[in-house]
Amino acid sequence: MSKRLSGSNKPALGKMSVRVVLWSFLVFVLAAAGQTSLIVWLPRWLPEANRWYLAVVILIYWLLLAIAFAALIGRQINNRLEQPMRELGEAAGHVAQGDFSVYVAPRHVEGTRQWNSTDQMFADFNTMVAELGSIETMKNDFVSNVSHEIKNPLAIITTHAKALERDAISDDRRKAYAHTIVDASMRLNTLVTNTLKLNKLESQSIVAEAADYDVASQLTDAALALYDLFAIKGIALELDVEDHATVHADPGIVSLIWSNVLGNALKYTEPGGHVKLRQTSTSSGITVEIIDDGCGMSETEAAHIFDKFYQGATAHAAEGNGLGMVMVKRAVDLSHGTITVRSSQGSGTTVTITLPAAAGF
Repeated sequence: MSKRLSGSNKPALGKMSVRVVLWSFLVFVLAAAGQTSLIVWLPRWLPEANRWYLAVVILIYWLLLAIAFAALIGRQINNRLEQPMRELGEAAGHVAQGDFSVYVAPRHVEGTRQWNSTDQMFADFNTMVAELGSIETMKNDFVSNVSHEIKNPLAIITTHAKALERDAISDDRRKAYAHTIVDASMRLNTLVTNTLKLNKLESQSIVAEAADYDVASQLTDAALALYDLFAIKGIALELDVEDHATVHADPGIVSLIWSNVLGNALKYTEPGGHVKLRQTSTSSGITVEIIDDGCGMSETEAAHIFDKFYQGATAHAAEGNGLGMVMVKRAVDLSHGTITVRSSQGSGTTVTITLPAAAGF
């Protein structure tokens, strides 16, 4: 719930300005009339020797009038500048203490003639506070999710390490426990690595240095790097790419796309399955499809595939950390490309990525 710090309804600035002008005009008329009266009538009442009193009276008269004007102007300045600044300062103090529920109400309706720079400043401040609150929420969720993901492999490592301390344990079981510890350690290492990579991508500390390069060759290298793992699992990996296809993108960032998407195809395809990597070109871009006949996803799971730490209900969910496709989406965005995912449960998944073609190719 937002904390409304300004609930006063001030008159519109336009109306206030007209009012000030009218009052000022009236005061000047009265002042002029008063001075005329003093000059015309007062000498008739004063003796000749005391005529100098007239100058003193007129001076006092204008001094009082100046004080009245100063008070009027000071009140207007307070209403228009000092009071809004105090409200804004109070709101900023709440934000500095971590309270992002504050809301400073503009004095006028946006889009009307009365909307002014102070109202715009209040509106921009409210937008900034809302963004900060959203970032704080995302940070807390991120820390909570990372803590949960770290806790699981650490618990596995601790449990099996304690089991290894026992004397009465067979060699086969000892090897199995050691393998489980290594596997959990690798998952933990992958989580930390992916978290750091994603942080760099989202904070843009990795600056995309786009260049023209042969993506067909890069796809071939990515497939060869994982070929042995596909073969060990008994999955057929088919490569269908052109001899040469030039894109305009950052090779290092794009390589994250292929390694993660191919890694997912390897993870979620059962032994005896088939994965196809296909690349085609048009005048506007290069299209890459990674097609597998694995377990696939439901519509609900597919809708959340780019959400941080989201893992579906597949049998292989425990092997991931829910960051891979988030990195892929960010890498595609940085490369000014597009990505779509088509999947149905039990029928496999097709990931289609389009990257901008290099000029002249």
